[in-house]
Amino acid sequence: MHAMLLILTVGFYAAALTALILSVRGASAVGHAQRLGIILALPAAILHTALLWQHSWTADGLNLSVLNAASLTGWLMTLMLLLAVSRHPVHSLGLLVFPFAGLTALAAGLPGVPGQSLVPLGSAVDIHVISSVLAYAVLGLATAQALLLSWQESRLKQRQAGSVIGLLPPLQSMESLLFQMLATGFLLLTVALVTGWLFVDNLFAQDLGHKTVLSMVAWVVFAALLIGRQRAGWRGRMAIRWTLVGFSLLAVGYFGSKIVLEVILGR
Repeated sequence: MHAMLLILTVGFYAAALTALILSVRGASAVGHAQRLGIILALPAAILHTALLWQHSWTADGLNLSVLNAASLTGWLMTLMLLLAVSRHPVHSLGLLVFPFAGLTALAAGLPGVPGQSLVPLGSAVDIHVISSVLAYAVLGLATAQALLLSWQESRLKQRQAGSVIGLLPPLQSMESLLFQMLATGFLLLTVALVTGWLFVDNLFAQDLGHKTVLSMVAWVVFAALLIGRQRAGWRGRMAIRWTLVGFSLLAVGYFGSKIVLEVILGR
């Protein structure tokens, strides 16, 4: 049963990605292929929910091992994309989100996966955990948006727009959506850091110190980017670079620390 669930989840993500790739390559009508990709992602997200329930929820709390946390982030990114697609032109984000969600679901679902990190539920720490995971997901979407924006700019400068014109919104709309994501993610990251200070004991303990420091540095990076956008009109390559730097700091701080603790040190 578990194996079939895993195969179906990854299969639907792969099918959704294939539909979007066909729209990029011009092998199918762009609008039809994009809609098909979103439709196929719906059962993938539903099945992914069942996988997360099996892997992450325990009688003792939430198991947020490094692979479960990555799978949860990919699932949330997919859900956010599916919720936003009716109001914003974010279909193309599936080119990056769907393979990430599928691969993390597969990695977390394979037998013999090492690492377990239980987070007890039912306390004020829940606010910190929820806001942290949501912040990672939203800022992950912003990073995917920045990568697409970089690709779009590169293709346009090389006069090789091709299907990019039909697949992606205008540059100005892409940048506007990027900063909406960044502002939302920054707010969630702020809540995560504040609740961490309030509710998490020994935030700078050996196991948490690197994560805390790098998360704070990432917060400064995103704050500087948003202020630069507001006061100096930062855009284009500047926005892309700062977004990638900020999310890289978060990823290294959280997932890097977990890999060291769970996989290398076996804690």
